[in-house]
Amino acid sequence: MNTSLDYNGNKGFRLLSMYEGLNKGELLCKRDLAEKFGVAQKTIQRDIEDLRAYLSENHYTENEVAIKYDKTRKGYFLVRFEREWLTNEEVMAILKILLESRAFCKEELNRLINKLLNQVVPNDRKKVEQIIKNEQLYYEPLKHGKKLLSILWELSQLILNCEITKFTYTRQDGIMKEREVKPVAIMFSEYYFYLIAYMADGSKDFPTVFRIDRINDLEGTKQQFNIPYKDKFNDGEFRKRVQFMYSGELRKVKFEFLGPSIEAVLDKLPTAEIIAQQNGVYTISAEVYGNGINMWLRSQGDMVKEI
Repeated sequence: MNTSLDYNGNKGFRLLSMYEGLNKGELLCKRDLAEKFGVAQKTIQRDIEDLRAYLSENHYTENEVAIKYDKTRKGYFLVRFEREWLTNEEVMAILKILLESRAFCKEELNRLINKLLNQVVPNDRKKVEQIIKNEQLYYEPLKHGKKLLSILWELSQLILNCEITKFTYTRQDGIMKEREVKPVAIMFSEYYFYLIAYMADGSKDFPTVFRIDRINDLEGTKQQFNIPYKDKFNDGEFRKRVQFMYSGELRKVKFEFLGPSIEAVLDKLPTAEIIAQQNGVYTISAEVYGNGINMWLRSQGDMVKEI
């Protein structure tokens, strides 16, 4: 390859170079660019108008992205508005959640972090990197060490297509079982991603929960399924009623709470209702799936008395 070729007179090269600079958050000065490419400043001005036309023709509006002129600094810059691009604060918050979740292996986590950091303008990127530096360095992934992004995407397609799905599942006791299910949702809770599904043979009326990192040999059967509208699964309502992702039949529990923060109980159990209050003792009723609630009640010690 001949690396001595002069591309400065090539309009396509100029436009690509300028657009790349704008995307990196650089300020484009007409005089500097004219000297760099050996063309007149009027030529650079026409290039900028061509870039504006390109953005317009690709369905961007002034409310989304625009090339603006800064009179103080005497140069052009690219403005991306919040509707399309994440702010520095938003990127930092998402990175903190990712690191705290411990959901991904280091390879997938680092890839996600790098892509999110690319949403931050170069001048501020170092600041965000410094904020998360220690957490990223000492990040401890979960013991299963499994890559999850591909299987999460594959499962999401099967859910969208309402396709009966087969896989091998390794239970907590190490025993492997072949499963055939009707997948309805993916959820994240307490470090893990879960598949929520109904058994394909109809053996259970309530949804079953599978930890996704324990799923292997996943495949669709090309066979569609239908859940009648009145019984259609609602993942938001299910999440309100499940604790520690322990599935089971829907039931009601009632208990007394003597602790200092009733708000913590109402946050933990979204279906909880205060049905009585006397002398700092709250009587709570909640609708839940399965026995996961029992684990939570026991974890509260003397602050909770089950009725």
